[in-house]
Amino acid sequence: MNKMPPASPATPPDTEIGPDAALAPPGTVGRILVCQLRQIGDVLLSTPAIELLAKHYPGAEIHVYTEKRCAPMLENNPHVHKIWELDKKSLPTPLHQFAFYRKVAANRYDLLVNFQHLPRCTWVAALSRARVKLAPQGRCFTRWLYTRQVPDLAGYSAAAKAGVLSPLGIRWNGEAPRLYLTDAEQRAGRELLRDMGLEGKDFISVDATHRSANRRWPERHYAALLDMLGREFPDLHFLLTYGPGEEEQVRSLRVLCRERDKVRLFPGVQSLRHVAACIAGAGLHLGNCSAPRHMAVALGVPSFTILGATGTGWTFPSEKHMHVQAKQFMDLSCQPCRRATCPEDLACLRKLDPELIFPLLAA
Repeated sequence: MNKMPPASPATPPDTEIGPDAALAPPGTVGRILVCQLRQIGDVLLSTPAIELLAKHYPGAEIHVYTEKRCAPMLENNPHVHKIWELDKKSLPTPLHQFAFYRKVAANRYDLLVNFQHLPRCTWVAALSRARVKLAPQGRCFTRWLYTRQVPDLAGYSAAAKAGVLSPLGIRWNGEAPRLYLTDAEQRAGRELLRDMGLEGKDFISVDATHRSANRRWPERHYAALLDMLGREFPDLHFLLTYGPGEEEQVRSLRVLCRERDKVRLFPGVQSLRHVAACIAGAGLHLGNCSAPRHMAVALGVPSFTILGATGTGWTFPSEKHMHVQAKQFMDLSCQPCRRATCPEDLACLRKLDPELIFPLLAA
């Protein structure tokens, strides 16, 4: 179970925009704003760039502007001094929203880094008086907002985010995302595992849910794969992770498993950080392309991801973190399509039989 196919070596991306020593040299930056509203996994993928900023500007105060539901990925991070949580439910009108954007922007930032060209980020960038503003390449009508816009970079997503910092002379050197759990959260995780009968046992955390069908491997495939693994490794157990509104999905999956006595569920919906604390105790994380895979990377847990419409740019370049695609076994020129809907009846997921994946995990 501890062997995986070798991965390609990590290659930090290059950018056409070179560093400008006069742009924002260390000693001139006292406060930084990083804008990354969503999604949960993408916010976690921004932590290497935040860490690089903290190292480049020691003593600088780093604020992060994100959605409330994503903020747990940044809690207890030693490089983040303040989290501006956007709660859309508490901002019912455009006037309320504008007031919040202005409140964030009014903090006398010296440097603003915007990773997303979303209207709620653009407003903050427009209202901020930061001397230097950086962003990925965007639409023509937003270019005037930024000191530099960096062309989109191929490769690992966290490395591409760090590439936006290249005009500052900052370069990604293989830094992984980081999720910092408190002692209390780690204890809570151990207590949850004990309550589920997993304390001291070998188990795989399994994220079989996703709101998008084109990124969700079929339940019957997961059930068959877990049964194969359970038979091959009699002492191995499985923990099905899930979020709000997904409990029925995981219950249905467990019913399909013949080895269901080895399959555990949380006793109710858990917080993101308590889920992460349980994943931290796993020997491997298996699942779809969603936030838990990035949590596993951030916690140093090996991961194996089953890809559908998603590309390979979200896989951390290491032999500990692998992905599999149907096109590795069959002719599927449409993968990855990165589409929300599928005209091919989800062939990239439906035709990826568990018998093809089992040898990769059992080797």
